[in-house]
Amino acid sequence: MSILSTIAKWLFMLCLPILLLTASIGGAVNSLWLYKYGFEKNNVSQTTGLTESELEMAAVGLISYFNSGEEYISLTVVREDEVFELFYQQEVAHLRDVKGLFWLNYWLLLGTLVYALIFSAISLLRHQRRRLAWGAVGGSSLTLFLMLALGLGTLLGFDRLFWQFHLISFSNELWRLDPTKDYLIMLFPQAFWYEATLLCVLAAVVGAVVIGGVAGVYLKRTKK
Repeated sequence: MSILSTIAKWLFMLCLPILLLTASIGGAVNSLWLYKYGFEKNNVSQTTGLTESELEMAAVGLISYFNSGEEYISLTVVREDEVFELFYQQEVAHLRDVKGLFWLNYWLLLGTLVYALIFSAISLLRHQRRRLAWGAVGGSSLTLFLMLALGLGTLLGFDRLFWQFHLISFSNELWRLDPTKDYLIMLFPQAFWYEATLLCVLAAVVGAVVIGGVAGVYLKRTKK
């Protein structure tokens, strides 16, 4: 096996954890069910005074914004027959930064997916199925190890993990919101992000188990 071929295989293995995690995050960002579940679980209707239908409209508006070319969000809701802008200027600016992270996630997902598909196609065309399977097993194992670390970090110290994430990911302090008046943090309290993180980890683990399991079965059946 040439050096380039070995490098290509290792890159494939490294791509799998990124691919599976970014796919999980992308799915969560666009999951209306997750938003509604979080609203109900965290009693957001009671906290904000908004009806469930208004909260659902807000969730739909956020999902649409995250997938649009708009730089800033403008979202109106109704509370007690009063129409008002849901987010203040600081929240709007922070959502722009959040959207940037989500789009970075999309680009990482696209890049790793394209590489994984190209590597898989070339391996199949060259009849190197076992090489592809070994790469899948290695990448899946790496994914499980990393997700175990992230899962344990979330379970044992999410407060610190969440804090450090914000310090690293944002170059400003727009994320320091007031839970007594800022609707963004009322809609998505830290408890929401805790469960969303665990859900993304679980989804990535399931993907790794499926891919690694299929590849492992193939290697076992084709073993000489």
